[in-house]
Order: sequence, then structure tokens, then C-alpha cells
Amino acid sequence: MALKPTIYKFRTALSDMDRNVYDTLNLTIAMHPSENVERMMARFLAYCLNAQEFLDFTKGLSAIEEPDIWVKTLDDQLMLWIDIGEPAFDRLKKAQNLAREVKVYSFNTKSEVWWQQGKDKFSQLEVSFYRFDNEQIQTLAGLVDRTRAFSYG
Repeated sequence: MALKPTIYKFRTALSDMDRNVYDTLNLTIAMHPSENVERMMARFLAYCLNAQEFLDFTKGLSAIEEPDIWVKTLDDQLMLWIDIGEPAFDRLKKAQNLAREVKVYSFNTKSEVWWQQGKDKFSQLEVSFYRFDNEQIQTLAGLVDRTRAFSYG
């Protein structure tokens, strides 16, 4: 029997003055059985940083052909592809061909090694790369319970 995801609910007060976004997000996040809390929190932060209409979590680790988060228009055009972690060059190249914009958010201790090994190849791509501080992600993960209210601004 397959393991089921663990469901977390977050209520987040979001205020992003740079993008003029002010909202309260009620997010339900399914944590895949093979996912750790740190990765889930990196997905949560990436979602908050990119909050916009039609932004959705995908099936994530359950669907390897999809990003972790995306924006699809009503006519099914892929506008934004967001991967969490350290994706392979070929995956990002494919994503770049499928989506108008591609972003990667890395978060763990191996991020620097991944970047150093791939930066020459990655520079060929039109992809935006971001790195969350691993210690801060671990601290945030330590605050998680099944229902949590956060304020982000």
C-alpha cells in the first residue's frame, strides 16, 4: 500500500510592497512521503514570493514532468515554472522551452556544490536562480505544525 501525503494548512498574511501585493493566503500543502519539512517550507516560501493569480502547487514529487509550482492561464499556457531544489540542466532546458519564465529555489547544504558544478551550463539558460539560507529554512521548519499562521512581508 502506498503511503499518503501529510496535509498541512497555512494561513499567511502577505504584504509585498515592491509588487503591490497584499493578501491573506489560505494554503493547503500536501507533503509527499519522501519529502522533508525543509523542502516543503521552501515550496511555501517560493509560493509566497511569487503569489499571483493562477499560481498553484502541482503534484510535485508525484509527477516528475511537472514543476513544484506553476502558473497556467485559462487557455492552459504555462507562464511560470518553479522548481525547488537542485534540478538537472536538461530539466531546466526543457522547462525553459515549455514556460515563459522559469525560477529555481535551492535551499539545502549541497546547493553551493550544485551551483559550482553547473554554473557554466546554467548560464546558457534564461532561468532565474535563488538560494534560501539553509539555517533559516531549518529554523522555519522547526516552527511547523499541522496548522500554522504566518505573516510575511
